[in-house]
Amino acid sequence: MTPAPPAGSFGERVRAAMADRGRLCVGIDPHPHLLGEWGLDASAAGAREFGLRTVEGAADRVAVVKPQVSFFERYGSAGFAALEDVLAAARAAGLIVIGDAKRGDIGTTMDAYAEAWLTPGSPLEVDAITVNPFLGIKTLEGTFVLAERSGKGAFVLAATSNPDAFTSQRARLDPGRTVSAAIVREVSERNAGTTPTGEWASLGFVIGGTVDWREAGLEAFTPTAPILAPGFGHQGAQAEQLSSRFGVLAPAVIASESRSILAAGPDRLAARISERALLYRGE
Repeated sequence: MTPAPPAGSFGERVRAAMADRGRLCVGIDPHPHLLGEWGLDASAAGAREFGLRTVEGAADRVAVVKPQVSFFERYGSAGFAALEDVLAAARAAGLIVIGDAKRGDIGTTMDAYAEAWLTPGSPLEVDAITVNPFLGIKTLEGTFVLAERSGKGAFVLAATSNPDAFTSQRARLDPGRTVSAAIVREVSERNAGTTPTGEWASLGFVIGGTVDWREAGLEAFTPTAPILAPGFGHQGAQAEQLSSRFGVLAPAVIASESRSILAAGPDRLAARISERALLYRGE
């Protein structure tokens, strides 16, 4: 029997979780050098242990965790098995789990990716995934429909922090809107037709914590949708800059930190998470 979808929309579930436990998201990124520093092998078994320890440290301290799929995928089928265990443990701990997979393709291929990650009861089940819109927003329609039907979410790449993306994401379209702004506008228009008044949408955006909104051509949008903001901590964005960077949308920001937390090591991990979480409590 297929498990029932979670109660409530993803947007409202993540909103409630953030109100309770703040805006910090702990990335689960088992870099080889971190595995070594933690005394673990650079293997699927090491990644599994790393992930499970991070889940244990994050439980009851933050609302959201974000496993980076690639660091498990590198170990092949054993890596995916390890990831399945980490995902299941995180969801069992009551954490909102974002699978950072950045999937993007056309037609039934993209639909299959969505089914793998967003179907209740799937071995890779998460609460939301990151998706790539640069083959066209319409290629993600099946993913959006499945997410909404299953009580799940999707974070659409809109404005990332990596400098190599600026050429494509900040290119100007007629009538002068950037590609990033066009993505936000198109998804927001869809959200407006599916989101009850006053609720958060379930289709959010990835907007880097170091992104200059004016340079990226971005403006505040409605309805409110969660913003996954990587780039905090090690990559340079600071917690005290969150409000100034995101303005009226700051309460919807999920601030993701990975290496700045994970570098504390297994013995100090829980304490580091607690310290960092305090900095991202809602205002």
